[in-house]
Amino acid sequence: MFVSCISSVATVFLHPVIAGLAFLFSLGILLQILGCALYNNWWPMLTALMYVMVPMPCLFFGGGSASDFISADNETGWEDAAKFLTGFSAVGSIAIPAILRHADLIATGAMFIEFLSFGVLLVTVLLYQRISREDEW
Repeated sequence: MFVSCISSVATVFLHPVIAGLAFLFSLGILLQILGCALYNNWWPMLTALMYVMVPMPCLFFGGGSASDFISADNETGWEDAAKFLTGFSAVGSIAIPAILRHADLIATGAMFIEFLSFGVLLVTVLLYQRISREDEW
C-alpha cells in the first residue's frame, strides 16, 4: 500500500506540467475560499456554482474534443448554442461578484479576490487546453 502511494507521487513529480496545473487549480480554489472566509461572508461562493455550470454546455452539446469544439469549421446549431451558453456562464462568473458588491452584500476586497480566483482558474484551463493539444509533454 505504502509503496504504491510513493510510486503514484513519483509519477506526478515526473510530470511537472501536471503538478503545475494541479497547483494552479488548488490556488484558484484557495482564493475562492479566502474571498469568503477573510471577510466572513459566504455570498461570493455563488461563483462556484457558475464554475460548475461553465463546462456543462460543452459537455452536452459539444460532441467532440476541446480542440474540435474551439476550431470547428462546420458548426451545427447545437455547437453555436453551446458556445453561447458557455460564454454566458463565464461572464456570469465575473458578474456575480460585481453585482454582489454593487448591492453591498460583499466587500470590495472579496470582489477582487474572486476576480483573481477567476483569473487563476481561467489560466489553468487555457494552459490545460494548450498542453492537451501537444503530443509530447
